[in-house]
Amino acid sequence: SLEAASIGFIIIIDRRRDKWSAVKASLTRIAGAFPGNLQLVFVLRPSRFIQRTIADIGIKLYRDDFKMKVPIIMLNSVSDLHGYIDKSQLTRELGGTLEYGHSQWIHHRTAIENFAMTVKTTAQMLQTFGTDLAETELPNDVLCTEELLSAHTDHHSKLKDELKLAVKQGATLLTCIREPVTRSANSKLSPDELENVATVERLLAQLDETEKAFDQFWTKHHLKLEQCLQLRHFEHDFREVKLALDNLMEAQAGFADVGDSVTRVEHLLREQKQLEEKGQEPLEKAQSLAFHGEQLIQNNHYAVDSIRPKCVELRRICDDFTNETKKKCDILGKSLELHKQLDKASQWCEAGIYLLASQAVDKCQSQEGAETALVEIEKFLVTAKEHQLSNPKEFYNQFDMILTPEIKANAQRILQKLEDVQEMFDKRQISLKKLAAKQTRPVQPVAPHPESSPKRASPKITRPA
Repeated sequence: SLEAASIGFIIIIDRRRDKWSAVKASLTRIAGAFPGNLQLVFVLRPSRFIQRTIADIGIKLYRDDFKMKVPIIMLNSVSDLHGYIDKSQLTRELGGTLEYGHSQWIHHRTAIENFAMTVKTTAQMLQTFGTDLAETELPNDVLCTEELLSAHTDHHSKLKDELKLAVKQGATLLTCIREPVTRSANSKLSPDELENVATVERLLAQLDETEKAFDQFWTKHHLKLEQCLQLRHFEHDFREVKLALDNLMEAQAGFADVGDSVTRVEHLLREQKQLEEKGQEPLEKAQSLAFHGEQLIQNNHYAVDSIRPKCVELRRICDDFTNETKKKCDILGKSLELHKQLDKASQWCEAGIYLLASQAVDKCQSQEGAETALVEIEKFLVTAKEHQLSNPKEFYNQFDMILTPEIKANAQRILQKLEDVQEMFDKRQISLKKLAAKQTRPVQPVAPHPESSPKRASPKITRPA
């Protein structure tokens, strides 16, 4: 223990059955390599007479060669040793009562040092891996991100296996050290064994703390990699959806024609409807992707500043397409209404001209013919409100948004035609009314001639009828 090491060490060299050369070798090795705070050295000299004599001479001759700053006490027997050290601190080989199995101590100590090295190596591996993860740059595409996530996950799994093996090694070692107590309830662990238990438990605790710290770091790193993969998928889908929406908006922008006839406008409306149907899938994908992006933001994604503008842009384009589609449909609807009105007005003019042309002049000379023609004209003029255009000012205000120069010229032509036809009807009405009034003028009364006297008969004069 550190406490014992701070007090210092006393070394006992038992060479009772050995030679002076062994004593010399031991002292030389201790003088050159013993790392601790050495207080005293006891030597149980060889028991054979010759070797003991050589040892006495050798210790006097070579004491300075050992370069020890501590006393070296030569002892003849174990009983001499007992005068210096209590039996409770000596093993049975030295006549003491201390329970100590040297081979077992070596075995446990070696195992503990191996385990300590394993703990250190494992901690270094985890630290190195953690450093590599922290310094890894996140890829910019889906495939590389998937590969990086897979590689890091595999490496993490292998390190976790190493950790499990290390923990298992420590637990097995702890079981071996505690084996005497486990085998017999009356047994007690020696101070060395208790020290070994504490050391192994400390190493296991250190390993556990290292694993927990690594797991926390890995959880954050793995989440970041998964969020990176989510982001790359989102960006990839965004590019595809954005391209489809741009193509859609480009096609929408191509619908600038408002049509120059009913047939053309109806064709444009069908094309607009087809474009709207074609745009449903990209629009739904865009809305779904924007919703997915908002979910990522709600889940505390690290790239909020990159995701949110894309969601806003997707929704903006969808709204622009929808609004533009409605605007185009409204304009085409107005255009259809305009051309239908123009067609009706034109048809009304043609019908009016035909009506005027069909009224025979000879039939209109009589009162009945003139009245019949007037009735026909009045009936026809009743339909004028249904087929004619509004006055020019109202007409231009109503259809101002779609009045191209061509449409405006056509409308002016038809308005002029309406005016001309109306003027024709007005003139015809005036003429017919005059004819009808002429035919119905009353006969003026004439006073009768005075009768001739019967006495004087006037001569008969024949007058031409």
